[in-house]
Amino acid sequence: MSLTGTPFFLFSILLLIVAVVLPFALWGRVAGPRLVRIVARLLMLLFAQITAITVVFVMVNNANNLYDSWGDLLGTGNHIDQARNLGADGLGGKNLKDEPKVLQHFRPADDPVLGAGVQMTDLKGQISGVNGEVYVWLPPQYNDPAYKNKKFPVVELLPGYPGSAKSWFGSLKANEQLGSLMQSGAVKPFILVAPRTNVLSNADSGCVNIPGKVNADSWLTVDVRQMVIDNFRAGDKPDSWGLAGYSAGAHCATKLALAHPDRYRAAVGMSGYNDPAIERDSLAGKDPKLRVETNPMHILKAANEAGKPPRTALYISGASGDGYQAGTGLKELAKNPTTVTVQQISSGAGGHTVPVWKRQVPEIFRWFGLYLRG
Repeated sequence: MSLTGTPFFLFSILLLIVAVVLPFALWGRVAGPRLVRIVARLLMLLFAQITAITVVFVMVNNANNLYDSWGDLLGTGNHIDQARNLGADGLGGKNLKDEPKVLQHFRPADDPVLGAGVQMTDLKGQISGVNGEVYVWLPPQYNDPAYKNKKFPVVELLPGYPGSAKSWFGSLKANEQLGSLMQSGAVKPFILVAPRTNVLSNADSGCVNIPGKVNADSWLTVDVRQMVIDNFRAGDKPDSWGLAGYSAGAHCATKLALAHPDRYRAAVGMSGYNDPAIERDSLAGKDPKLRVETNPMHILKAANEAGKPPRTALYISGASGDGYQAGTGLKELAKNPTTVTVQQISSGAGGHTVPVWKRQVPEIFRWFGLYLRG
């Protein structure tokens, strides 16, 4: 039974009801020596406590999309085939133009909470060696005959850690919020792509490449990106691609956009951070060299010193102490053509939570409309 979704939630509630009723029905009927009766009653109370905690966990997990499967929760899932050294560009010496197209079979998303129109595929990353599910939502205009020759801009959606690829559709309701706005013209049409980011057991990859461990950067910026271009009418130039993330996903979005201006034009980071060590399970944060090299402040500063400030637009939002300072730090470093927009969120808006990020979805996509085109 899946960890997420309605069936397991209903099953956990059923167990809780049984756990509550059981002591009332059997408390005075337990037979045997006094020690046996005490142990039996303690077990009934323990069962009630465990089932109550399970129901709360399932409710929180379903609301925030933290863990997709039992493998994610228990750290037994394996999404890495190989992690060879792919070099500075993350391509391993390959030219994507010479590679065969990665044509995928898509099916309706397996969780109804994601809403209508979300489809998914299981992708084997030929460059990165990472395997995982990728969810895709197409804008209302995609199947409109008037747009049959149009290519659409794309935004990759990244969750926090721990986090599920479903979160932007399941918790933030991005597709439900944006569908009508795109249909009315209030927001430009975008293809939304949500790839798996939780690819390691009990560790945050930091969206970086670590030879021998994981090639999370190449998974997101090469394999997923190329797969979307090969399967949909998606633009293939940097001006057609953006990234958006919250919490740890905000760090990833900002870092990847600054590191790969040849692949992405814009990025949004909500309640993020620059120093990867802020996430205690971050592999990049635990490595002194990677901690510096993968800090967006360092990436931007190094590009500036090399005389090549990236043509990257960033939108950073957050409360004081929760992303705002990360944005102002980047803004102080930005040199043309780099632009950084910082939006301060009130400290009383709701904290580091899904509702705060959910409310920002329409605004950040209006902002994307200023920079991305098909």
